[in-house]
Order: sequence, then C-alpha cells, then structure tokens
Amino acid sequence: MTKPAHDVQERPSQGRPRDERIDAAVPKAVLELLRETGYSGLTMDAVAGRAHTSKPALRRRWRSKQHLVVHALAGAAGTSPTPDTGCTHCDLIEGITTLSEAFAEPVGRRVLPALVADLADDPELDAEFRDMFFHPRRASTAAALRRGIERGDIRPDADIDLLLDMLAATTYYRVLFGHLPITDTLAEDVVTAVLSGAATDTWRARRHD
Repeated sequence: MTKPAHDVQERPSQGRPRDERIDAAVPKAVLELLRETGYSGLTMDAVAGRAHTSKPALRRRWRSKQHLVVHALAGAAGTSPTPDTGCTHCDLIEGITTLSEAFAEPVGRRVLPALVADLADDPELDAEFRDMFFHPRRASTAAALRRGIERGDIRPDADIDLLLDMLAATTYYRVLFGHLPITDTLAEDVVTAVLSGAATDTWRARRHD
C-alpha cells in the first residue's frame, strides 16, 4: 500500500536531533521579552530573534506563543519544588516560596491573567499547562502533605486537595488581581496560617459545644 505523500515528506524531520541550545535559549528569551513587552507584545518572530534561531525551528517545538509561555513559566517556577527536609512546615514554605518567586516580579502580573484567559479557549493549551506546570507542582506539594501526616504533623483525615488549594491560592489570587503584593514572607505566612488555623480556642470550644 502506497503511503500518502505528506507521510513520506515528514519522515526525515522525525529523526532530526533536538538542538539543546535552542531548548535553553528560548525560555530565557521568552521571559526577557515578557518583561519588556508584556504578554500581548510577545511574538514568535521576536523570540526567534532574541534566541538566535528561526521561527520554523520554534514552530517545530511549540505550536504558538502561548505554548512558549507555558514552557518558560514551567522552567522558571520549577515543576518539583517541594523538598523533603524532615520538617513539614519547612518543606511547604520552600515549595510555596518557589511559586511566589516565579510570580513576584512584574512578569507574573503581566502574563498570568492573559494566559489564564487563553487557557479557557484552548483545550490543548490548557492540558499542556496542567501537565507541565500545575499537576507536577501540585503532586510534589501533595507528597509533602502526606509526609506530614506520616510524621503526625497533619491530621490523618485532612482534605489534601483543599489544603493544596489553600496553600497556592493566595499567590495566584494576588497575581491575578494585583490588590496586594507578593511579599518575601508570604509563603511562610500562608503555610503558618493553613497549618495552625486562624480561629481562636474560644471559637473552637464554641463550635464543638
């Protein structure tokens, strides 16, 4: 059976070795340009020029500028940031700090709201964001919480998904709406509040009466 012409034409490109220089230069170029021009001003041509490559080379790796941004953000924030130091409180602070640092600079405020809007209209981009950025970070922090349960630091019946949302929500909320800054102590403040709770002993006693 004769294969379609387009299958024959694509075969050589399938064996082309990946240029690691481009893989390193492109995310750096994307972040630099986002700081300079913002999300709306970012173009594939500008990224290609800054990374000293070609637009076709970019297209072979990333379908659109939105995919470029997701890739760059995942690299900047890290996908497995939560360590295992033997201290639940310390592990969670370290993990949330990497998220805060990634979005603390102006690029976060200029990029995340627009990117989130694009995710809603592009299921493929949304899936890539979740796979490259959201789920790996969430899984890493979930592992830290489960270690906390094993150490006796966190209640065995704790809702892990709810804790994960609470730990990360403050950073995302401040980046999206810009009503308050992402401070140097935000990660520690959030972790302490989540683990200790904000209610007084008086409230706890009244709730259980």
